[in-house]
Amino acid sequence: MDIRDQLYDHVPRLRRYARALTGNSELADDLVQDTLERALSRHTMFEVGTDARAWLFTIMHNLFLNQQRRAPAQAAHVSLDETDIAEREVAVPVDPARRLEIRDLDEALRHLPAEQRAIVLLVGLEDMSYADVAASLQVPIGTVMSRLSRGRQRLRDLMSGISPSGGIQQPAKLKVVR
Repeated sequence: MDIRDQLYDHVPRLRRYARALTGNSELADDLVQDTLERALSRHTMFEVGTDARAWLFTIMHNLFLNQQRRAPAQAAHVSLDETDIAEREVAVPVDPARRLEIRDLDEALRHLPAEQRAIVLLVGLEDMSYADVAASLQVPIGTVMSRLSRGRQRLRDLMSGISPSGGIQQPAKLKVVR
């Protein structure tokens, strides 16, 4: 089976990872489109019999890093739409406490260094093996394990209110409005 035939099956995973990396659905869609365009233009470089998902994530990761390097020279992306209608139509109702937990986790992920966030997302969200993550990010497997361990610990600290300096942050006083 040619890689061009497999691309469609990987789009949901690519979108999920891109959304987690960028934090913006429009930028994520652009990143997915760039990834697919790059994969199609270089389909002859794909080695048959290897993991297409890992190959696509490698392409996406490299494109994202390139975009991050160019980011200071570019203007900030501002969405013209306040809400994403497609997401609102398919959204599942979530209780308010769960919504706050998800918001806090998303915020904690944003505070992770980029190299730790990428590995935490690939292992935790995309359920990739350490070997596949190492191949995708072009780092040794020991580096993957180390960054994952530090990233998970940092997430635990952030979610429990421990600051990067080791001190305890005072939780924000939230008021329930009815």
